[in-house]
Amino acid sequence: MRVCVVGSGAREHALADALARTAEVVVAPGNPGMAGLVRTDVPPERVEAGLWVIGPEAPLVEGLADRIRARGGLVFGPGADGARLEGSKIWMKDLLAAAKVPTAAFKAFAELGDALRHLRTTPGPWAIKTDGLAAGKGVLVTSSLREAENDLRAKMSGQAFGEAGRRVVIEEALLGEELSLMALCDAERAYPLAVAQDYKRLGDGGTGPNTGGMGAYSPVPFAGDELVGQVMERAVLPTLHALKKRGVDYRGALYAGLMLTEEGPKVLEFNVRFGDPEVQALLPRWTGDLTASLAAAAEGRLRDADAPTFSDNAAVCVVLATPGYPEAPRSGALIEGLDQAREVPGCRVYSAGVAEGPQGRGLVTSGGRVLSVVGTGPDLASARRVAYRAAGVVSWPDMVYRSDIAAGGEQ
Repeated sequence: MRVCVVGSGAREHALADALARTAEVVVAPGNPGMAGLVRTDVPPERVEAGLWVIGPEAPLVEGLADRIRARGGLVFGPGADGARLEGSKIWMKDLLAAAKVPTAAFKAFAELGDALRHLRTTPGPWAIKTDGLAAGKGVLVTSSLREAENDLRAKMSGQAFGEAGRRVVIEEALLGEELSLMALCDAERAYPLAVAQDYKRLGDGGTGPNTGGMGAYSPVPFAGDELVGQVMERAVLPTLHALKKRGVDYRGALYAGLMLTEEGPKVLEFNVRFGDPEVQALLPRWTGDLTASLAAAAEGRLRDADAPTFSDNAAVCVVLATPGYPEAPRSGALIEGLDQAREVPGCRVYSAGVAEGPQGRGLVTSGGRVLSVVGTGPDLASARRVAYRAAGVVSWPDMVYRSDIAAGGEQ
């Protein structure tokens, strides 16, 4: 089968790499760091393929899956109706309330004055979220009333995130361990992937601004089969059924961002695609035929034989970013040591924010998150050593990365 992977980031690089074990793969548009993979600038809906796998959320929200299906294509990824689950946090929270999925108490606002009054009359800490897409950066969690008020003004004026922030959700801030659980869905059934834990904050110890993700690891020692079963029963399957009641035929990945509270797991957010960087830590552990499983979900015929299976090995993903990320990333620096990192035993390097250097002089940074360096090994400690050994041979001026991924500290 020929598979078209849509997107240009490290998530799509990881997907293409894993799918290439059993399929012919083309990536649209991909990036120059995807060595050995076929890339094309042809619009995805015009690519000849037997299966399309859409990586990022934006094209899903914009209806790319619908356009490809209208031409008779087989797509792993929801249509625009299902993608509203990520495209509008207000719509998502309303759906979760209707489905009785455990989640944080919330209120939605379209007027700054109303939002400020609510903030001043409810105890913190608060989680303030853009309604629309913000590349994983539209969330502020704070106990400071002044910081919360300034964040509301920046978002709702359009200054911070444009139209995506003009409506906001203000939630109670949940406390506990965060987890990511993704599932393959075929509109009727859902099968979970292995659990991963990601790191959203820029700096060690969970400090600094929120980002699109600075690293992840899997497996998660304290998240066993019982917890996975509980989340599937109380969150993933009720959400899938609630979507169906609204006429949504949801085929693709459903990502549950979770907080393990004293009252049990609660949903922080649902995303409508594979998580980045979580999937970079999961796919090296995938032992089945990824192509067959995604095609089965896209066709609406998932069975036990298509359920994701994973090795007992561990994987740790460390994201290397440019200086100034996430607010004002500075690009254009030559990337040194990339070939040496790829040669580290047990390492995979997935590229994201890279561009071709002048006169063919290798690759340069282009964007915020540049590389996902993934180490694998028989346990987390071994995988972590591989990841940081490989990350240590890559360099560009003022490169940014966390040194505590999978070290057991604050996310």
